[in-house]
Amino acid sequence: MFAVAHGSYDFLKQSTGLVCIYSLKNPSFPEFTYTTDSGVMSLDFHPEHPYLIAVGFYDGAVAVYNLREKSNTPAYISSAKSGKHTDPVWQVYWQENDLDNQLNFFSISSDGRVTCWSLIKNELQGTDIILIRMQPDNDADSGVGMDLACGTCFDFHKSTDYLFLVGTEEGKIHKCSKHYSSQFLDTYDAHHMAVYAVRWNNFHPRVFASCSADWTVKIWDHNYSEPMFTFDLGSSVGDVVWSPYSATVFGAVTDDGQVHIFDLSQEKYEPLCQQSVVQKKKTKVNHLAFNQHYPIIAVGDDRGKRYDSEAQS
Repeated sequence: MFAVAHGSYDFLKQSTGLVCIYSLKNPSFPEFTYTTDSGVMSLDFHPEHPYLIAVGFYDGAVAVYNLREKSNTPAYISSAKSGKHTDPVWQVYWQENDLDNQLNFFSISSDGRVTCWSLIKNELQGTDIILIRMQPDNDADSGVGMDLACGTCFDFHKSTDYLFLVGTEEGKIHKCSKHYSSQFLDTYDAHHMAVYAVRWNNFHPRVFASCSADWTVKIWDHNYSEPMFTFDLGSSVGDVVWSPYSATVFGAVTDDGQVHIFDLSQEKYEPLCQQSVVQKKKTKVNHLAFNQHYPIIAVGDDRGKRYDSEAQS
């Protein structure tokens, strides 16, 4: 099964949102639909309990839906009392159970907070893990005394549980730890415009990828301040994702409606495949996902359409 989030990024075009759950057996019609009061900006299936879906909304709320319950309302939802974000939630991500064996997930928002949400009895309890503060270029180690930056994306290391990356609207990427809420472990002057995605490699523990509105995808070794590879895709890059089956294969999508598939073991400078998937001009492709078991990729655009393609070797 896979899920599709519907919501507008445009402040002037806000309305209700929609979460649709599909199966590969019938990808044209959803198995479940959930109508929401605010646009849906992000979602994530729990890796061990796939009937639980964490959702982030444009109004700053986060929620958890339980597919086992025959209800259109979330099983859990944040509130002002529990520490609801004040700006859109751009990404949510399930993590391992906490020390009390409580289910928990993380969220990142334009309000500059990375927050951990624990499912306790019938409510969500939020705890800020780090505040993303703006920094002068000559002070990459300080995280105190500056205004909050707009967080746009994050990703947690595949094997080192406490380590995670945060991308910002200013183009910086911060390497952070759950154990140090007041400072960054490192800061990369990664891009000239907003960072839309950061992704740790699924197989290589030192490597991550980033993409940005500055038209580039960059491949990094987190021990070094400069990227190993930079790819100019000629248009704003909405998403970059590593494949689940190879350490050298990744895909990216751009505002000109293109999907780009790279394999660094075959070609280090050009994509193996570059294909337009949209049906109308001026349609922006903003999200990409690899199926974990089958050679299928799913792509979403800014008009609410979804495209499924088979990846050919």
